[in-house]
Amino acid sequence: MLLDGPVKSRTDRTPPPLHRRRNPIIEKREFYIDGAWVPAAAPRDLEVIDPATEEPCAVIALGAEADTNKAVAAAGRAFGPWSQAAPEALIALVERILEHYNARAEEMARAVSLEIGAPIELARTRQVVAGSWHIKNFLRAAKGFAFERPLGDHAPTDRILLEPVGVCGLITPWNWSMNQVTLKVIPALLTGCTMVLKPSEIAPLSALLFAEIVHAAGAPKGVFNLVNGDGAGVGTQLSGHPDIDMISFTGSTRAGIAVSKNAANTLKRAHLELGGKGANIIFADADDKAVKRGTIHCFTNTGQSCNAPTRMLVQRSVYDQAVAIARDVARATRVGPPAEEGQHIGPVVSQLQFDKVQGLIQKGIDEGAKLLAGGLGRPDGMNRGYYVRPTVFADVNNAMTIAREEIFGPVLSIIPFETEAEAIAIANDTPYGLTNYVQSQDDATRVRVARQLRSGMVEMNGQPRGAGSPFGGMKASGHGREGGVWGLEDFLEVKAVSGWAAT
Repeated sequence: MLLDGPVKSRTDRTPPPLHRRRNPIIEKREFYIDGAWVPAAAPRDLEVIDPATEEPCAVIALGAEADTNKAVAAAGRAFGPWSQAAPEALIALVERILEHYNARAEEMARAVSLEIGAPIELARTRQVVAGSWHIKNFLRAAKGFAFERPLGDHAPTDRILLEPVGVCGLITPWNWSMNQVTLKVIPALLTGCTMVLKPSEIAPLSALLFAEIVHAAGAPKGVFNLVNGDGAGVGTQLSGHPDIDMISFTGSTRAGIAVSKNAANTLKRAHLELGGKGANIIFADADDKAVKRGTIHCFTNTGQSCNAPTRMLVQRSVYDQAVAIARDVARATRVGPPAEEGQHIGPVVSQLQFDKVQGLIQKGIDEGAKLLAGGLGRPDGMNRGYYVRPTVFADVNNAMTIAREEIFGPVLSIIPFETEAEAIAIANDTPYGLTNYVQSQDDATRVRVARQLRSGMVEMNGQPRGAGSPFGGMKASGHGREGGVWGLEDFLEVKAVSGWAAT
């Protein structure tokens, strides 16, 4: 990632590399607007904190309204020609993006590891690969996508046209940066939309590198723009901007509500992918690895995933055995520095997140949950960095705070149940509806339960959803779907035309 030499202000189309100075602070105060790296309209620096050391690792500029307006105007100018480009041209650009992305995969992994504290192996094998996986899936979907369709044999001169929604504001989170950036940028490109991306200001380095990749792939001026900023600034400016036609936001439910309200003033489309509190229902006949698999899944990415199975619902007849397994998995989970090779978990992303997780662990203790592993404070031997002890609570009930609120840390709550109906009721008793999980070797049980779970996704017996499967939720988990054909459709408007030339 980090090359030698200072980043200078420039107005040409040559992207400046992210670099590490000897101090070692990365300086990246420029935005990518209208095909060039340009300085911020007004100096307003923000330090990016390395969660492993609690020290600054980079400095970026936060955008002002002038920067947002400049980027939106560039996207608006580019929309006309880009929206009329042949699908083959759009596909060709994305194919080049994939080529450049793969060539810089190791650089991207190090950027992700630095900014969020992801262990380098996880960054390489999961974080970065998520981006290339989505790009490939979108290319597959686009190559078979019909942007022009007949209404039916009964109306031979009617056509249904699927056209780009327009200029899009894309707001992405820090926890799976390339997963979310590609889930938004790539379908927007493939459908002929233009865009302004605002990545998380907590973890902006990977998105800045992605902008370099898009530039190197030859994106036309103004089609893709990036402005750094916080939610109250650039985020609010984008969601309320009269010249933005759609806002696509991934983040907390609280922030999603604010985005929706602000977007409503201009009647723009709002796509929201928000929080989750997934239930992992483990029936007595589940396979012998179900509890271990679910616990590891909960702790992956240090628990910082909206679709993490953080509520483990276990049938009473196997409850004691499951509790012991989960406890042992947590105690065996290693916590270590992001730069170390191997399979372990790193820190949570920030002081704010560390304090939130600690507060919720204390809530679990205060409300009477049984602490089996982990608990308050950093792991033994660690006195710097936002490291959290892998934590398991047993004897949780669904009224407890740790069962209601999204913790976003390595904390698992285990809840007993007696019957299938009780398990479904507990699973659905949440404001959220993103992902639920079912573990049973009985086909009829799994299908029956999956049909009754109020969530956008259900994964069963450890089998991940297939390539191009739609990602998204219900209720407080948002609306809209990302990925595959559904992800393309989210960036399209439907136009009905009569009197088309008969064929």
